[in-house]
Formats: sequence, structure tokens, C-alpha cells
Amino acid sequence: MYKFDKTIQFIQSLYPNREFIPLHEPRFEGNEKKYVLDAIDSTFVSSVGPYVDKFEIMMTEISQTKKAVAVVNGTAGIQIALKLVGVKEGDEVITQALTFVATANAIVYNGASPVFLDVDLDTMGLSAIAVETFLNFNCELREEGCFNKKTGKRIAACLPMHTFGFPVHLDEMVSICNKWSIPIVEDAAESLGSYYKGKPTGSFGKVSVFSFNGNKIVTSGGGGAIVTNDSEIGIKAKHLTTTSKIAHLYEYAHDQIGYNFRMPNLNAALACGQLESLNTFLENKRAIALEYSFFFREHGINFREELPETHSNYWLMCVELENKSDRDLFLNTTNNSGIKTRPIWQLMFKSHMYADYQRDEQINAIFLEERIVNIPSSVR
Repeated sequence: MYKFDKTIQFIQSLYPNREFIPLHEPRFEGNEKKYVLDAIDSTFVSSVGPYVDKFEIMMTEISQTKKAVAVVNGTAGIQIALKLVGVKEGDEVITQALTFVATANAIVYNGASPVFLDVDLDTMGLSAIAVETFLNFNCELREEGCFNKKTGKRIAACLPMHTFGFPVHLDEMVSICNKWSIPIVEDAAESLGSYYKGKPTGSFGKVSVFSFNGNKIVTSGGGGAIVTNDSEIGIKAKHLTTTSKIAHLYEYAHDQIGYNFRMPNLNAALACGQLESLNTFLENKRAIALEYSFFFREHGINFREELPETHSNYWLMCVELENKSDRDLFLNTTNNSGIKTRPIWQLMFKSHMYADYQRDEQINAIFLEERIVNIPSSVR
């Protein structure tokens, strides 16, 4: 266990005077309490209120998109985003197996099937090379879109996820998907504040989704946001997520099956206070990442850093160990010392629910699953 003693001491020095160091805890140092109390005093605590409107405006500015729609969580946001780009029952959606389960669940909620393709080693996100290889060998373009020759199903969307806030290779992904007439939905749940070549993640997809869960860099307790540069899609997103109610002063009529995926005003108030501190949080986390980088480089451990021409929010920072044995030793040593660390997610196809879906060899994903460990990443 002595192998990682210095790591334990260093992490304890970053987060001193704590019996337990969590992986990522929220910080409430701005107007959060003021806005929440204001929402309570206004009695607008449900899904209608000025903080919902304010939150949506703030998110369009941060994501540099034309329309943002507040939703109850990121999973619901992805479910609706896929529907908005035309995913239907019986379709297929390309995504990665190295992801949080919500990514895959949202596909299945639409009656579609995930196609699990490999990730890049450098981004840990969906590989444009893997996508292109799969399409070239398995698919064909028809007048109705891209079809999987093996299954006969339409490839209705591509759903890359920016793992831990590190952007995927978006230029290549956009180019390939445009060639094959496949719309991109960005799972930007973890990447609020990250940039690719000077543009925010979430601004590349036809529709994109952010999460504001309690462990995210900015939280509303629970919540999400759908963003898009297509104003018509944005209007549809708002309509679908608010039960498809036809606007009227007092009548209750609905024009299609909608979803009650609204973010309450109370949560939006908390989110607005948090978003005001986003830049401060980002600066703080990047400073922590720099300290980690110096330390781990000195001790021969690979600390994962942003790539050239990207700017990561460093939501969850991570190290890459030499092998699975070292990974397990690191996890046991740190957690037994009161420092919360965790392995990367179990690959989706290893879960019985997703074992039978089409996938490639997953060489990079398996390599990363055996080596990547998240380390404490909270704002100090």
C-alpha cells in the first residue's frame, strides 16, 4: 500500500482538515440562497417562473446557441433530443459503451437500439475513426437516410459523450456524420464550460444536452438543459417537455403525447445562482488540475490533461494507472484512507440489458476501463 502513500498525502494537502474527501461536492458561495428564498416567497416554486426563463437565457449565452430549454434532468433531455432529431422506434443510434448508463437508457426510451462503438484513447469519448470504420463496412446511404446493412435498421443519430469534460474530436465527427446524413446529438452532460477550437461543447450538435445533477460542476440539485441553434427545434423541445399543452389563458388542451419533463422554478433559481459562479469554478478547477499535473508527472503517473485546441472544464479529474492490478490497489488504498476515488464506468455491453446490441471490438474502451480512476475534483 506504500506505493500510493504520497498520492494520499498530496490529495489530503489539496483538501485539508477533512476526515473524508468526496469525489465532487457542490459549492454554494453566491446568490443561490437568495434566489431560492425569492422563488419561495414568490410562491412560483413549480415549473413556471422567472428563474426558469432566466436560466434558459443564461444557458443560451454560455453554450452560444439560439435556444435553451430547462428540463428535469439530463437523461430526460437526451431522450427528447433524440426524438427531436427524428429517432423513432426501431431505429439505431451510434454511441459509446464507455459512458454513464443514462446515455444508453435514453436511446432505449425512444424504442431505438444503441450501436456501441469504440472511444479514442486521448479523449475517452466516441471515436470518429471508429464511427467512420463502422459506417464504411456496415452501412449504406439511401434516399431515406443511412441504413445498417446487417440489421436493416436506419441509423437515426450519433450520440457522442464528452467524457469527464474532455471534448471528442468534433471536427472529424461532424464531417463524417454530415457525409452520412446522420444528425449529431451531443451528450454534453459533463462538459459545461468546455471548449473545442474556441467554441463551447453543446454548440456543435443539431441538439445538445447538459446536466445539472448534484455532482456536476454547476448544479440545480437535479436538472438539465436542451440547447440548439435550430429555433424551430427549440420551440418543439419546449412544447414536448411541457406536456404539449396548447397555450391558452385557461383551457387545458394538448395536441400530442408530451412529457412532463419541466424543471421547477425552485431548481432553476438554484441553477441561476450557480451559473453566475461558473467562471470562478472553472478557474479554480483548472488550478487544481495544474497542481495534480505537476505532482503526478513527478511520480510517474499519467494524469489526464486536455488536448491542444481544447479547453476542458476538468469536471472529474482522472489518472491512468499501469494496469488493472494497479488500478485496484489505487482504489483500495485511497478509499480505505477516506479519499473517495472511483473507476470509470463498467462498459455498457457488460450489463445484461445491453449485452446483445451491436458493437465493435472496443479495444480502447476495454483498455481504459481497466486503468482509469477518478480522483477528488471539488472546487476548493
